[in-house]
Order: sequence, then C-alpha cells, then structure tokens
Amino acid sequence: MNKALPPAVEEELSRPVAISFREAFWFWLKLGFISFGGPAGQISIMHQELVERRRWISERRFLHALNYCMLLPGPEAQQLATYIGWLMHRTWGGVIAGALFVLPSLFILIALSWLYIAFGDVPVVAGLFYGIKPAVTAIVVQAAHRIGSRALKNNWLWAIAAASFAAIFAFNVPFPLIVLVAALLGYAGGRFAPEKFRAGGHGAAKKSFGPALIDDNTPPPEHARFSWLKLAALALIGAALWALPMGILTALFGWEGTLTQMGWFFTKAALLTFGGAYAVLPYVYQGAVGHYSWLTPTQMIDGLALGETTPGPLIMVVAFVGFVGAYVLQVFGADHVFLAGAVAASLVTWFTFLPSFLFILAGGPLVEATHNELKFTAPLTGITAAVVGVILNLACFFGYHVLWPKGFGGALDWPSALIAIAAAIALFRFKRGVIEVLMACALVGLALHLLR
Repeated sequence: MNKALPPAVEEELSRPVAISFREAFWFWLKLGFISFGGPAGQISIMHQELVERRRWISERRFLHALNYCMLLPGPEAQQLATYIGWLMHRTWGGVIAGALFVLPSLFILIALSWLYIAFGDVPVVAGLFYGIKPAVTAIVVQAAHRIGSRALKNNWLWAIAAASFAAIFAFNVPFPLIVLVAALLGYAGGRFAPEKFRAGGHGAAKKSFGPALIDDNTPPPEHARFSWLKLAALALIGAALWALPMGILTALFGWEGTLTQMGWFFTKAALLTFGGAYAVLPYVYQGAVGHYSWLTPTQMIDGLALGETTPGPLIMVVAFVGFVGAYVLQVFGADHVFLAGAVAASLVTWFTFLPSFLFILAGGPLVEATHNELKFTAPLTGITAAVVGVILNLACFFGYHVLWPKGFGGALDWPSALIAIAAAIALFRFKRGVIEVLMACALVGLALHLLR
C-alpha cells in the first residue's frame, strides 16, 4: 500500500520544471500567430496557456503584471507578454516575447496592405471579415466574463466595474480618468476595507490551477531587482534607439519628409495610447487622414478592419497607415512603391512599440518589489475591476457596429447575429478554442458572402 506524500512534497513535485529559452521562444512565436481577438482575447489566450495550462506563472502574479500594463500607454497584451518573457529569461527574454508578439502581424499586414492597395477589393477577404467580426464580439464578451469572474470578488469591486462601464458607455469619460479614479478608490479601500481589496487568495489559485513555476511567493530573480544604474542605462539606450533612426530619416529626407513626419507622429501616438488602441484611434485618424492626408477616410476604416482580423495588437493598424501613405505618395519613386510601403510600415511599428519595451524593462523591477504589499496592490485591484467594465463597453461597441452596420435606424444583420450567437455557444458551452471559433466563423462568413 503506497503512503500518501506530505502535501508540501506533493505540491513541489507537481510544480512545472524550469522552462528553457528555446521552449519559451517557440511559445512566443506561436502566440504571435494566434493572438486574435484584440487585447481582451489576447490576454485570455495568455491566461489559458501560461496560468491554467502550462503554469509558468501564478494567477496573482499574472494579474499583478497585467494591472501594471493597464496603467501604461501602449498595447497592454504585448506589454504583458514582454513582462512575462523578461521575468522568466531576463532582458532578451522580454525583447523576444514582445517582438514575436508583433512581427507576425507586421508581415501579414504588409502583405494584406499591398493586396488591398494594389488590387482593390478582394471578395474572399471581405467574406472572411464578415464572419470574423461577430466572432470577435463573442470573444470579447467571453474575456470580460473570464476576467470579471476572477477579479470581481465582492460588491465593492462589482460597483467599481459597473461605475466604469456607465462612465465610458453613457458619459464618454476618458479612460485615463477612469483608471485614476479606480486607483484612488482602490487605495482608499485598501486603507479602510483591506479585506475587500486584496488580490485573489493564494490558496484559491493553488486549488484552481496548481503550483506555478513563478508562484505567488516566488522571490523576484536577481535581474528583476531594482537598480538606479540599470534604470539610467536603459534610459540612455532607449533614447539612442529613438534618436538614431530619427536622425537618419531627418538627414535623408528632411524634417518635413513623409517618413520623418511618420516617425514623429507615431512617437507621439505611442505615448497617448492609454486604454488600448481604441483610445488613440481618433488621434491617428485626425492626423493621418485630416492633417497629413496619408490615406482617405474609407481606407482608414478598411485598415481598422484588417487590424481587427489579423493577429497581434489592434494598434498594428498603424502599419497599414504607414504602408498606404508611403505607397500612394511614392516616397521612393514610382518604381519602388512596395519597398516604400514596407519600409514605412516597419518604421512606424518601431516608433510605436519602442516605448512599450522601455516601460516594461525599466518599470518591471519596481512592480516585482510590490506584489505582496497591499498599499500598492489595492489600487491595482481597483483598476482591474474598472477594466472589466471597459472591456464590456468594448463588447457593446463591437456588437453595435457588427450587428447594426447602418446604425439602429437600419435593419439588424441577422446572419452576423447568428454567427455571434454560435460563437458564444462554442466558447461558453463547449469551451472551444479561440482559433477554432475564428476559423469556423471565417469560413461561414466566406460562404455567406459568396452566396449573395
């Protein structure tokens, strides 16, 4: 008769073994190709893979990192991948994780942008888009449910989530203000009702998913400890990585050159993306369409559709803007329009994402030092609750534009509604994967489009 092992020994034996850099590389590459569904869908995929399935990081550590990324300008899902890659495998681990989250999307968007601008409307692509959009709506609803079921543990947090939804949905309150108020409420709650604002319990996380490689009480590795010297070095390297390409562009094309202005414009845009891509899209629209005339309003809307239905952050629509602008303006001459578009797409991607890497590598050590201190975690718990309301608002935004493409004055798009319902049933009832659902809905959309 076998004796039962002591709980501590059994727990240690079930803990995942150390992950090699090579294994992590292949996972981040795979993630770059399957990260559909916008930030909510992407975060959901990472939670399923890293917290639930592989147990590379615990629920509490994952949410703590996510809360920090939510505070930053830039795409939070890409920053979260960078953060976890950095925590596991130092600076290069973070750089590789963040870069592979973006590069597949960049290459795909360059190819699709070229097909779009060179060959016009492609019926097959339009049909695929028709099926994918309602599926994305269902994925966002599922993400709101998943994050909400973990984060909203009491009526206080439910109230913050409801208030944030009402603020952004009914009163169009800016997302940074919602974050600030939620953080202040969390700070006050941590002082006067600390039990209501503690992050998810250690025991609950263990019961749900088992011990993790980076667990609740795993001390930060040596490279994740704060150092003023490291911070200064990162600041200098970041400044050089921005100034060098900007200086070369200015020397080659002048300050008013198209590529130079793209670099400057998207640097500013990168610092305004609080709350994700939808918060900065009006700014990009006003600049790219209204001020610079790099593309038309119709092209901008089509670019957003491409961004929504390709893997990677939605803000990758900037690659489409850069490609179309440089292609149409023929910045390298009439014989090199594709090269101009590809170079412009790559440049604007560089200037858009560079700050995200610097924020994570510079701020990560400070975040790791605070994951067990209530005075730091309580405000972030409040922010997480508010974000649930914001994600639900995003689901409403998608649903409105997908199901009533001509506004509430027009007819309900019944095929889209049925696709969205089927996608929701597949996700919630049958627990199908995000990619399976997207592929099936894309094929249904294509069939409906071709039959019309």
